[in-house]
Amino acid sequence: MTTPLLLDIRDLSLQFRTRGGTVHALEDVTLAIARGETVGLVGESGSGKSVLSYAILGLSDAAARITRGSARFDGLDLLAASEHDLQAVRGREVSMIFQNPKVALNPIRKVGHQIEDVLACHTTVRSHERRERAIACLAEMKIPDPARRYHAYPFELSGGLCQRIMIALALACGPKLLIADEPTTGLDVTTQAAIMRLIREKASNAHDGRGMSTLLITHDLGLAREQCDRIVVMHAGHVVESAPTETLFGSPQHPYTRQLIGATLVGRGALADLNAIPGSLPDLRRADLPACRFALRCEQRSAACEAPLPVVKDGSHVVRCHRPGLVGAGAPESSV
Repeated sequence: MTTPLLLDIRDLSLQFRTRGGTVHALEDVTLAIARGETVGLVGESGSGKSVLSYAILGLSDAAARITRGSARFDGLDLLAASEHDLQAVRGREVSMIFQNPKVALNPIRKVGHQIEDVLACHTTVRSHERRERAIACLAEMKIPDPARRYHAYPFELSGGLCQRIMIALALACGPKLLIADEPTTGLDVTTQAAIMRLIREKASNAHDGRGMSTLLITHDLGLAREQCDRIVVMHAGHVVESAPTETLFGSPQHPYTRQLIGATLVGRGALADLNAIPGSLPDLRRADLPACRFALRCEQRSAACEAPLPVVKDGSHVVRCHRPGLVGAGAPESSV
């Protein structure tokens, strides 16, 4: 990757201590995002996608503990940063669109005032100018009658409008990185398209034409294929495959990626063509989790799958599997 990295996560592992045992939520997760790049993070619910985003922003539950790894954003060590430093980064340098906007928004504060709060915390916009700026942010999100919506409470608005207001909040300070966690869940197709168009437009216009990086977290592979330059596939806390978007869809190498694509309508004509993924995610509280957490669901598993997972690279295509389908791939580069 020739473009300088904005976010560089390496070998990140995270556990949750619960009454039912230790949950091994993330293990050796590596993910990088270049400046101006849009990366899709896909996988089933429970794969660890949201957990990863919360961890790097210091928003994890109190029961969470990072056991190893590193995460650097624009030169800042996020895992070693103080809460003061993280507060300076969150909202200004890195913003997040949360899954449920009606829960994420303050229910007893007008939406316009919430945008002003962000501007007051992270910009030098003067107090008497913030209202006008907040209304302008709403207008940029194509919200009808933004001056009136400025005074609305979240419960008075539809899910689609609340999602647009979440985006306005996230983009108010022109962040370098936007983390969009399932930004279109529960929205109709027309609203989904409008939301993603707004994000794409802001990404292309941000920072005087230099572009904003985006991490799109989604279980919708069709959306990821349409929006992303590169896709990272997660399963049960592992990153199992990473590749440029068309490479991944044209030649998926990990058996989970192939089954995930086969379980969606991407490139398929009818519901009858869909194939369910057998089994379910393993219990991440198990002390004897297999090296490959997909092994029990995999049709091509063998005795070799009990050994530590290798990392196999073919240019920009990376797979963690003992039996990948990489054409011409040599020996694994490393084992983790």
